[in-house]
Amino acid sequence: MTAAKIHLVVAALMGLAGVALLAAAAHVALDPGHVQTAGQMLLFHASAVIGATAARKGGHLHDGLARIALSAIMVGTALFAADLARRGFAGAALFPRAAPIGGWFMLGGWLGLAVAALGAKRA
Repeated sequence: MTAAKIHLVVAALMGLAGVALLAAAAHVALDPGHVQTAGQMLLFHASAVIGATAARKGGHLHDGLARIALSAIMVGTALFAADLARRGFAGAALFPRAAPIGGWFMLGGWLGLAVAALGAKRA
């Protein structure tokens, strides 16, 4: 399976999880705010991963840098959202500092995408 296909499948699953968490926030969460934020982060970043994957395949991002950046965004979003969702449903963190670690991965991924755009061969 190609990196692009993996990124697109993971982005679709992120979107699915985001919609599910938003529904759960409205109906079953103990702390709906945490669950809603988790769902929103998944949906926002799923769209970004899809767009950046298309840009990478179109030659508008440096391929290797974009792959790493997209992977960092996906891992970071998963950590961040999972921690918030666990807090919203169980009242406990996924593990200590999971959300901040996920946030740093997301920030690094976004910075990596900027660098990948500057390093693209195609204008």
